[in-house]
Amino acid sequence: MHIEANPFAYEFELEKTALVLIDMQRDFIEPGGFGETLGNDVSLLEAIVPATKAALQAWRNAGGLVIHTREAHKPDLSDCPPAKRNRGNPSLRIGDAGPMGRILVAGAPGSQIIEALAPVDGEIVIDKPGKGMFYATGLHELLQQRGITHLLFGGVTTEVCVQTSMREANDRGYDSLLLEDCTESYFPAFKAATLEMIRAQGAIVGWTAPSAALLAALDSAN
Repeated sequence: MHIEANPFAYEFELEKTALVLIDMQRDFIEPGGFGETLGNDVSLLEAIVPATKAALQAWRNAGGLVIHTREAHKPDLSDCPPAKRNRGNPSLRIGDAGPMGRILVAGAPGSQIIEALAPVDGEIVIDKPGKGMFYATGLHELLQQRGITHLLFGGVTTEVCVQTSMREANDRGYDSLLLEDCTESYFPAFKAATLEMIRAQGAIVGWTAPSAALLAALDSAN
């Protein structure tokens, strides 16, 4: 298949490609969650949900592999280093009781994927203790077993967990594309800068394209 992308066309085979949605969790997206308690405007992140849902549904309809990630730690926080938990001297730390249960702890209500994008049977759900989706998750080995060589990305936040995961993917040999309207930051300037960094120097990290380009590619393949 062929997607009109920046800095040039992105070519992929459906059976060798996965759609990855990074950390579309209640605590980051929904009003009243952890993100909002930090003073962030979560409406910026909420705004990408319709486009992300449309891309997800089209990908499901095409029979493509879907991966959801959640930034979530073990309840005993054994996989959360103190340097991460204490950075910035926040009033609420990872593991503390937040508006939606313990913050960034696996199984807590706030760690769950928002209802509009909830995983369905057969989709892969990864709880990751770091920013990147490959760190301490075994995901690379799982993708290798399935013959995956290309990754399409959406999720939050663009400059942190999404970009980290794309750079990890680049180092592991995947060709990755970021769906521009399916990702967002609490800081729009950070998103804009990240898109430029990813596609700079001939797609040094990966490609970017609007989700409409993916939908067009899937439609033309039918």
